[in-house]
Amino acid sequence: MPSKLYGPLLFALMLAAQLLCASAAPVEIEPTDSPAGDTSGGGEEGFSDLLSESQSWNSMLKVLGNHEKEFVEEFKGQAEYLVLDNYKISSLPADCSDKSILSKEACLRRLVEGLQTYLVLLKHVEKEYPSSLHVSQMKISIRQLIGEIKAKMRNPGQVTVLTSNQEEQLLKDIDSPNSFHRKMTAHSILLQLRNFLRDSLPVVRKRERARVLWPAGLMQPSVPIST
Repeated sequence: MPSKLYGPLLFALMLAAQLLCASAAPVEIEPTDSPAGDTSGGGEEGFSDLLSESQSWNSMLKVLGNHEKEFVEEFKGQAEYLVLDNYKISSLPADCSDKSILSKEACLRRLVEGLQTYLVLLKHVEKEYPSSLHVSQMKISIRQLIGEIKAKMRNPGQVTVLTSNQEEQLLKDIDSPNSFHRKMTAHSILLQLRNFLRDSLPVVRKRERARVLWPAGLMQPSVPIST
């Protein structure tokens, strides 16, 4: 009978298959030295040479992003945040958002000169808030950012540097015998620094992206971004 013939044969095949699976050794995956998620094949993870992605730049914007909240907590019931518009320092260098600046070099020079000025003005903030860790951290970040920007410049030596007399005069011009006014000026400096960094960042990012999309030697867009 066919059923009696194929039954023992089918049983034998199933038994052989079970024995084969049982004797098979597990497959081990050799660990690698590369960190999880690293597909770069080398180099520093997360490193970017783009100035618009500078950790110094973005860390300052993150800290200054809380400035309004901190101001309101300090002067609750005494002053509104909008009052800081009355304490703006008109002599501060402009940022790179000015459309008349077509040269990348001119933009970077303006950034460095502006940051150097804010570095001097932070002495006033530090005097009014000597225990503030934010001010100390920002001074370090500004120096780092200045170095990063100069590394991108063709002629960093052309940056205008304030003399010691000019620095003294700048601090003297914003000084006041009134404690409240001095603190308002200190907060105005932080506000203006935030605006300077915030408004310049998209301009730098746009220029850097333009250089990536239109590298040297290829046809440039109708409105070129010179270097």
